[in-house]
Amino acid sequence: MEPFTAGLISLEDAQQKMLQQLTPISDCLSVSLFEAAGRITAKPVTSPLDVPPFDNSAMDGYAVRLSEIVPGREFPVAGKAFAGAPFNGEWPVGSMIRIMTGAPIPAGCDAVVMQEQTEQREGGIVITAEVRDGQNIRRIGEDIQAGKQVLDAGVRLGAAELPLLASLGIAEVSVLRKLRVAIFSTGDELQAVGQPLADGQIYDTNRFTVSLMLNKLGCEVIDLGVIADDPEALRKAFSEADRQADVVISTGGVSVGEADFTKAMLEELGVITFWKLAMKPGKPFAFGRLANSWFCGLPGNPVSAAVTFYQLVQPLLATLTGQTTRIMPLRQRARATQRLKKSPGRLDFQRGILSRGEDGELEVRSTGAQGSHVFSSFALADCFIVLDRDRADVKAGEWVEVEVFNSLLEG
Repeated sequence: MEPFTAGLISLEDAQQKMLQQLTPISDCLSVSLFEAAGRITAKPVTSPLDVPPFDNSAMDGYAVRLSEIVPGREFPVAGKAFAGAPFNGEWPVGSMIRIMTGAPIPAGCDAVVMQEQTEQREGGIVITAEVRDGQNIRRIGEDIQAGKQVLDAGVRLGAAELPLLASLGIAEVSVLRKLRVAIFSTGDELQAVGQPLADGQIYDTNRFTVSLMLNKLGCEVIDLGVIADDPEALRKAFSEADRQADVVISTGGVSVGEADFTKAMLEELGVITFWKLAMKPGKPFAFGRLANSWFCGLPGNPVSAAVTFYQLVQPLLATLTGQTTRIMPLRQRARATQRLKKSPGRLDFQRGILSRGEDGELEVRSTGAQGSHVFSSFALADCFIVLDRDRADVKAGEWVEVEVFNSLLEG
């Protein structure tokens, strides 16, 4: 076993130490498009056809031949072309074809004149604007050419990607299997949500929160419940979780109390990479390796558990699933509308509410109490106010960095 290191490390160092050790899963399967939402592509996807599959009209108007256009000429209409019902008849010289958006372009057509640039006269249709070769015609393969790669491997499939595949007639897609994540909470004081509380008990909100976030990330959740503060019970839970899962997540028991056995059990059963973070909330966070799985030990306080999951577990899971698209939000600048309390020493993630000031600049205000037990701060917030490790109190009007919540913490 490697020696247990109790020193504080930065969030950036912690993320680097975690992610550089990981190898993404490679097991894949083919699923229908209707089952593919939230899954990760296992290999690049190429188009089996051209999009559009034929030259078609971009406007409602009239198909014309440029050689026949003379200013003021009145064109009779020789026929009509609709989407799904092309014009296939003979196209007489000196006439137009009425054409609708999406309809195939008739053979010999050089341009489509939009309806708004024509006039109906007694002798036929008169063009009232200049006509350019190829105007208002969508060419075959203009959007996507057959054989062209449309998605990389490692793309999370959502409301932008799946309709694209559907438009190509792709009914099934190769995706990576779901990541298997075992979760349990530790603590004699914990009671499952929905059960009556005995004296001295509290509800196990952390496991509930973690389970919700894992489901949002498309993981297969193995819920092992609440484990008592007992070394043998913990040893059994760790062994069972390690046998079934790719990642094991516990909440609680990684602090320094006399009944916090998780840290000791990890030293016995696996290898610890780091334990304490220079981060608030979320100082006691354990990461390491068991025999068959990776381990993340979240703090017991609800806000600390949610923040460490968001900042550390989320990118870990994305990396293991082979996801290459960005999942963490970009940081941007906002002006604090009030004083924010901050002591130097740890990177601080305070919960905030964004708005836009009269000058158009982003402004942010605190949700109020920032204690690691005050989970209501998340219900009010839409961003993190990210205060650097060495920063002290923030005065009203000063600029700070903010991270807008991504879909993991949105409703």
